[in-house]
Amino acid sequence: QVQLVESGGGLVQPGGSLRLSCAASGRTFSNYAMGWFRQAPGKERELVAGISWSGSITYYADSVKGRFTISRDNAKNSVYLQMNSLSRDDTALYYCNAGATIATMAGSGYWGQGTQVTVSS
Repeated sequence: QVQLVESGGGLVQPGGSLRLSCAASGRTFSNYAMGWFRQAPGKERELVAGISWSGSITYYADSVKGRFTISRDNAKNSVYLQMNSLSRDDTALYYCNAGATIATMAGSGYWGQGTQVTVSS
């Protein structure tokens, strides 16, 4: 069964860092774009970062640009999100996903269960 499993979330202080991981099983996603989404209470799910299958193209939401870095390791069938300089506005449930392209990724059905990131002092 195809499955994406997110991990690495937790409670951190403002200004801290976390590294999220997303491990895929059931099939290889080496030829898929992959990315990270987040959803905060009362808000719609938003695309945080995306990366093409080759890693040659990346996208970041303006709110995280310069602070977050997405990467992937196709040999491990995984995608990562390095999160630095975290603020309370980054508190959300973070999901990974995969799709034919970054643009169409949100409409795919490969959502994981999510990992909670809470930024608080």
